[in-house]
Amino acid sequence: MKSIGALHAAVTANLSDREPSAAELDAIELEMPLITAEVELLDVQITTLDRPVSELDARRIRRARRRVLAARRELSNRAAAMNVPGVGA
Repeated sequence: MKSIGALHAAVTANLSDREPSAAELDAIELEMPLITAEVELLDVQITTLDRPVSELDARRIRRARRRVLAARRELSNRAAAMNVPGVGA
């Protein structure tokens, strides 16, 4: 019979692996406008789940979708600008 004690360290996560790195935190901060826009879109969609969608609700959904698309466009433009040699800081 094998003892699992010898294998315990191999399957236990290292304490340093539990926190996000500085690079991961920077990436999250860079994506935060998109995350916020997506959460707002979900909030609007959730409010319309239990009732028929009115014209006002439809406008709110369209506005929220436009915010998500604008945030995605801005994020992809930033990423493209960072990858172009000779452009950016």
